[in-house]
Order: sequence, then C-alpha cells, then structure tokens
Amino acid sequence: MTAARPSLVVIDAPLSLPRGRKTIDDRSGPHLRECDRELLRLRLPFFPLTLGPMRILTVRGMRLAAQLSRRGFDVVEGYPGGSQDLLGIPRKKAGVARLQRALRSLGLGGDVVRRELTHDELDAVTIAWVGWTFRQGKGILIGDPSEGLMLLPEPRTSQKAREPEGERLRSNPVPTAAASRASRPRRRRVR
Repeated sequence: MTAARPSLVVIDAPLSLPRGRKTIDDRSGPHLRECDRELLRLRLPFFPLTLGPMRILTVRGMRLAAQLSRRGFDVVEGYPGGSQDLLGIPRKKAGVARLQRALRSLGLGGDVVRRELTHDELDAVTIAWVGWTFRQGKGILIGDPSEGLMLLPEPRTSQKAREPEGERLRSNPVPTAAASRASRPRRRRVR
C-alpha cells in the first residue's frame, strides 16, 4: 500500500463507535451512529456494529483505520451491500457471478474481467470503485463528522451530488475532542 499510495482507503468495516458509547463492550451505550440512522432512512439493511461478530469487525476496522491514518492515508468507512443497492446492482447473496457481471457493466476491468472473484473480492472492488468515483466528484458522505462518516455512491437516479462548502474528508477517522458537535449533518453530498 505504501508503494501504491492511494489517495483514499475505503474500509469495509465500522470505523467508529456511536456517540456516548465508551467501548464496544459497553452494553448500556447507544447502538447506532448517525450514519447508521441514515442507512435506516435510506432503507438500506445493515448489521449494527454492536451485534455479535460485528463487534470484532468494528475493533479490527477501528485499529486498521487508526494505523493507516497515522501513516498519512485518508480513510473512510464503506458499505459494499448498501453501495450495491444504491447502484442498482445485485448483492453477493443474489449470486457472485451476477454481481461480477454487474461490476463489469460499470466498466471495471482487471481481475473483474480476467477471472472469477470471491464474494469478498467483489465487495472490495465495489467499495474501491466507490472511493475512486468519490475522488472523481461523485458520492455521498453520510453521518456526523465528529462521530464518523460513511461513503456511499450517488444513487443511480440522482443528479451530481454537491459537498457543503468547507467540508472535506478528514484523514483521521476517529473523532477528536476538537471536532465540532454543534453541527450534526445527516447527509453530505460531494462534488
């Protein structure tokens, strides 16, 4: 990764805890982040980060994001299944071959056309493509920047998204005490 030096790393794992939750093991704290609430509003199914195996994934994701951020990479959370829904392509549960054909139809090449990919590889390709299109000016960041943002593609039927003035993806995925809690935007559009 150091040699490739990507302009953005999109990780398929929760990268933050809900505001008010001290640890992943805190059973009395909130279960949903603002980006999770936005997924509910978008009617995109997901597993809450406090659910069984998601706890382990969350801890790993947060650790990886912190390490990459310290090395100077811009890091953001992605969600392959939700991205596939917004793009109008099948999820892996509809069949790996169908998902791979749909990704090819988006113009993706490389291993997507050369060999059969696993469902995990196709999810990784999905969010890598969403990250690439974000850097091309298309995508939405949902959530609260002081809590954690999630990157999704523009829904296929929407016009080009706009990012509110002054909002840029921060390289630190972990909210800091200095982060403003006054503004809690639900959905951010980008250019």
